[in-house]
Formats: sequence, C-alpha cells, structure tokens
Amino acid sequence: MELKEFTVNFMDQFEDSDREKIESKTVFKDLDSWDSLTTMLVIAMIKTEYNFDITADEIRSCNTVEELFNFINK
Repeated sequence: MELKEFTVNFMDQFEDSDREKIESKTVFKDLDSWDSLTTMLVIAMIKTEYNFDITADEIRSCNTVEELFNFINK
C-alpha cells in the first residue's frame, strides 16, 4: 500500500467540499465534515480495501492521514 493511494481512498469518504483539502498531512479531525458517520465510512474502507480491522478509538489516536496510514502499516 502506498500513501498516495491511501490518501485518495480516504478522501473518497468525504463530501466534495472537504475532498480538495485532504492530503497526507491533513489533520482530518479538523475538517468540517468529520463526524461519527465519516469515521464509520473510513473504518469500512480500511477493512474492505486493506483487510485491516481498526476501531474508532484507534482512528482517534491518529491526527493526520499519514499517521493513520502508518498505523495500518505497522
């Protein structure tokens, strides 16, 4: 898995208005459309695309898209 691909897949879980703001260094929790539904969409995307089980608490422990990527890859 590459960071760029992960970032695009992550970006696809958001509304159009926030998609343009997302890159690897983005603090995703600061985005206007970050909420519990988006968290669930990201959990489902990670399970489907990367066959990795992650909890909402584990996502909350990450700040940026890159930190989440690194968490999944460890």
